[in-house]
Amino acid sequence: MFSDEEIYEVFDPLWADVENSTTYPTVRPLLAHYTSIATLERIMANDEIWFSNPLYMNDMEELRFGMNEGASAFHSHPAIKAACNGVNYINYNKLLTTFDSQYHQFDTLHAFDTYVFCTAEHSNKTTDGLLSMWRGYGGNGNGAAIIFDTAKFVVRDTEEAPFILSNVTYASHDQRREWIDKKLVEFAGLLGKLSIPEDKLYLPIHALFERLKIFSLFTKHHGFSEEREWRVVYLRDRDRNHLLHHMLDYAIGRYGLEPKLKFKVKPIPKITEENLSLETLISQIVLGPSVSSPLAVMAVKRMLEKVGKSGLVEKLIASTTPFRAI
Repeated sequence: MFSDEEIYEVFDPLWADVENSTTYPTVRPLLAHYTSIATLERIMANDEIWFSNPLYMNDMEELRFGMNEGASAFHSHPAIKAACNGVNYINYNKLLTTFDSQYHQFDTLHAFDTYVFCTAEHSNKTTDGLLSMWRGYGGNGNGAAIIFDTAKFVVRDTEEAPFILSNVTYASHDQRREWIDKKLVEFAGLLGKLSIPEDKLYLPIHALFERLKIFSLFTKHHGFSEEREWRVVYLRDRDRNHLLHHMLDYAIGRYGLEPKLKFKVKPIPKITEENLSLETLISQIVLGPSVSSPLAVMAVKRMLEKVGKSGLVEKLIASTTPFRAI
């Protein structure tokens, strides 16, 4: 008889493609968050970054696509059915209902408290930002880009951290379906290695479901590839020690009341360095090309001084990108 831990470890290879990828903390790029001037002021005044629920964002289709396609493929995949009828017999119908139960739990509970903070990889060879990002996210040129240096963001314990920082992978719908198919074939091969009791089927299902969930959260349609997006994703079910539960909140948005994670940028005990702050994380603040006049720069400098962020004044610059608002 295998222990729960031994059963779960059999499915560790499902994460091999993540472990072999080039992402944080192996790579520590500069990351730009494009936003409005009003939001810049709020972030600085409150030492607070708001994470949004992806189901209330433009990325709703991306999360739903990965999870729904994964669920549909799981129910009809011949390799999984074959694995259940192999040497180590597994009740196929019980496996399906266990998966459905996990999906229901995610859909009705965990999806509500999954939050994303979006950034774009920023080149250290330019201080102007990307024109498309100014148009799409930076107030149509009237906003600002906050440049974070991930080299200054040190996570001591990635296993206990309630968030994940990683780059986004871009792929077409067909490419994502192909990835799901290959992952299910891999899962079926691992499933057939053990004789798993019915009351333990939640273990392999949880392992697979977590892999599908992270794939969905960090994958977007290739039409967005120019953004070079990186995301910080908070997952409540990872927050086993309730480190950020008190930051779960709400805001009034275009869809009415929306759930938010209002992250106070300060040290998280046992997870981050003790000097974590906006001042240590921010490499630059770039004013958008439509608000880059000397007068606008002076006004933002005053704002930074008034909210107690005088240390960031010297990091404030203005974009020189020629820009015509649309």
